[in-house]
Amino acid sequence: MTQITTGALPAELHKAADIVTRLLTKMDEASVPQPSELPGWTRGHVLAHIAGISRAMARQLEYARRGEAVELYDGGMDGRNKAIELAAGHSLADHKESVDTALSRALAAFDALEPADWEARISYRDGTVLDGGLALRRELTIHASDLGLGYGPETWSRPFCEHLFTFLEARVPEKYKFVLQPTGLPQRVIGHGGTSIAITGMLTDIAAWLAGREPSLGSLRATAAADGVDLPELLPWPAAQPAAR
Repeated sequence: MTQITTGALPAELHKAADIVTRLLTKMDEASVPQPSELPGWTRGHVLAHIAGISRAMARQLEYARRGEAVELYDGGMDGRNKAIELAAGHSLADHKESVDTALSRALAAFDALEPADWEARISYRDGTVLDGGLALRRELTIHASDLGLGYGPETWSRPFCEHLFTFLEARVPEKYKFVLQPTGLPQRVIGHGGTSIAITGMLTDIAAWLAGREPSLGSLRATAAADGVDLPELLPWPAAQPAAR
């Protein structure tokens, strides 16, 4: 499995941001309040979140370069949710301006990093700037698909899907071990439980399912002891903030 390097990550962030920007050009005013692929969220909600997480991650880096830490969102998750609800109904022009400004700020922050800066501590997941860069790549790529504008999970790259397998291992319930068997590719085992479940299908379908999204190619199948079974319920998405100790 290929791990993305700090040297390559800024270019991947630019690619992900470019996809979001291109999708925005496909939208008209009427499409903003239409449902996204996320239950209960319109496309406006998704755009508001993309702008919000981009600003939040830029701020993480700006503080980290001064040797300081700041919470991911003003007001924590409540503040995040309120900001999304307030901005979701904005006009398309306002969303474009907000997203473009936030993406530019975040990309500039990552582009300005020196090699040693990637290990600076940030509050996101009690991690490093590298963790923040990987998170922003996930957010931009997955939420671009959530817009439902023809750029679904089937477009995700193999390195990105394999990264999700690693990051989302935290969603495997304690009793299970998932044997991921993407078509035509080596299998991957995630989880450490005593009950093995084989998840077979196209690589992007497996990644989409782990990410809580609808597999767009319809190829998934789960088996246990050679018998077909229902896909197991997953644990929640890994939290942006570490659990209180």
